[in-house]
Amino acid sequence: MRNVLIAVTTVALMASPVAAKPPLRDVPAVDDALLDLGLADRIRKECPDISARMIRALSYLNNVHNTAKSLGYTSDEIDAYRKSDAEKARMKARGAAYLKAKGVDTSDPQSYCALGRAEIQKSSRIGSLLRAK
Repeated sequence: MRNVLIAVTTVALMASPVAAKPPLRDVPAVDDALLDLGLADRIRKECPDISARMIRALSYLNNVHNTAKSLGYTSDEIDAYRKSDAEKARMKARGAAYLKAKGVDTSDPQSYCALGRAEIQKSSRIGSLLRAK
């Protein structure tokens, strides 16, 4: 009887598919959060009237890391995603598309300021990382 139980358990384990983790770029809780963090950083660098809420941003980044860890990603996997040149380029393109969709003229700092103030006003995730001077 014990051998039958072991055989049935083995077959059941072999038959169940191994759940592969999707790439972090396909995990909105991580990828979209990093996009928002990058956009807030870009706004504060380009707009002289807006600064970062640095402690909040560091806490936010730590929460994103913890979210990825809770989903089963290792620190090495998270670092590889974060440091990947391909992912940086993809994220930069996503950010540029967002800025364009929001009407930002990248040659005009006041254009970034307008977006930053709008994000702060609506208490968006991006806005929560910024402070108007």
